[in-house]
Amino acid sequence: MDSWAAILPPLVAIVLAIATRQVILSLFLGIWMGWSILNGMNIVSGLADAISSLVNVFQSSYNTKVILFSALVGSLITLTQRSGGVQGFVEWMQSLKLGNTKKSAGLVAWFTGLVVFVESSITCLVVGAVSRPLADKVKMSREKLSYICDSTSAPVCILIPLNAWGAYIMGLLAQQGIEKPLPLLLKAIPLNFYAILALGLTLVIILTGKDFGPMKKAEKRAMEQGKLLADGAIPMISSEVISMPAKEGITPKKRNMIAPLVVMILMMPLGLYITGRAAIQEKGGEIAMSFFNIMGEGSGATAVLWAVLSAIFVAGALYLWQKILSLHEVMDLILKGAGGLVPMAVIMMLAFAINSTCNELGTGKYVASVTEPFLKPGLIPAILFVVSSFIAFSTGTSWGTFGIMMPIGVPLILATGGSLPLTVSAIMGGGVFGDHCSPISDTTVISSMATASDHIDHVKTQLPYALFVAGITTILYLIIGMAF
Repeated sequence: MDSWAAILPPLVAIVLAIATRQVILSLFLGIWMGWSILNGMNIVSGLADAISSLVNVFQSSYNTKVILFSALVGSLITLTQRSGGVQGFVEWMQSLKLGNTKKSAGLVAWFTGLVVFVESSITCLVVGAVSRPLADKVKMSREKLSYICDSTSAPVCILIPLNAWGAYIMGLLAQQGIEKPLPLLLKAIPLNFYAILALGLTLVIILTGKDFGPMKKAEKRAMEQGKLLADGAIPMISSEVISMPAKEGITPKKRNMIAPLVVMILMMPLGLYITGRAAIQEKGGEIAMSFFNIMGEGSGATAVLWAVLSAIFVAGALYLWQKILSLHEVMDLILKGAGGLVPMAVIMMLAFAINSTCNELGTGKYVASVTEPFLKPGLIPAILFVVSSFIAFSTGTSWGTFGIMMPIGVPLILATGGSLPLTVSAIMGGGVFGDHCSPISDTTVISSMATASDHIDHVKTQLPYALFVAGITTILYLIIGMAF
């Protein structure tokens, strides 16, 4: 659809979600509006197609696996809490004098995010699981922890070439005729100012405690009133899941939390490798069997599902072996934990549906086509960053943004003679901006879930920080771009 109406559904959904705090209703209204537009403003046909789009989400094995992963995360949380693993981990951290202050708890979360870089969803989950008990004890607001969690997911993953993100970017560059995409990616990474500055600002905020905007109010509320959540806030995870007490009469042991998490972290790259090899073999030798190609062809959705299922299996077996829980208790906790994340799974389904609606409308392509005539050589990196940021924020997908903008930006900069690494980094940074802070991004949703935060409160408190970094990034691209 070559019309400005293509940008209305995602923008309406985002504005309504922030204004009303009703994320599920707002997303559905955005989907309904999109399909009504596609049906010539027929709201009846639009409603029918909107409902069909929700059902069609599950036609994609990728979507189904991610939604299942999101629900099963709740199972893992309840198991590790009931087994005494979380309590044992917190006690161990306190014995090491780690996480006893708000600064040290924030640093634990930040460093955990740096270490776990294989996949953004796994990063969010591990940071939330490790840091939330510590953050609660030192009265860090859930909004602040969500910000740290979110800022060490996509911004970290995009800076590491040895994961699915790097493999995907190199695949896109190869499609544009770049013979050696890895050296180009390595040159672009240090120029990815948004990702680097987002990480840097998060660290500065943790060390200084100098919050601003809505986050400052949230931290003041938590410290002075002891309220980790705002009045009327709705956590992205059931209170039964996050407040599951350890079973009576057991000795809390840190290994009961650490062992399942280690299994989950290790299974992610292993899953990518296994599925990547299988995918290349199916293509009959069309793609070389190199490490980067294997990781690039791997299924991220399959890998994260395998990872959480493996962690649940190991947790259950470990607790049965120690006779902490019975088989009946293990199964009951798995179902109860998954049930506690049903609202999050619904939001994930709606996010996938609005993404498919935007694809039908051509939202990303329309924005790119409108701005393309204004792309001047010296301004190209800055404009590509802004456009990529807008597309990613509106659609909630960084990878989709990369797929739209790389075929535009790379040929354009090659034709004008500007800096190719700078241009690639601008597109990467813009895509990460949307993944980092869009209300309909799966990473943003999972960050809210992993830290048991109200989703809209997380978005509202994080957005000023993200916009601050985006503003500085735009200026840097303008200055450096004009120098070429």
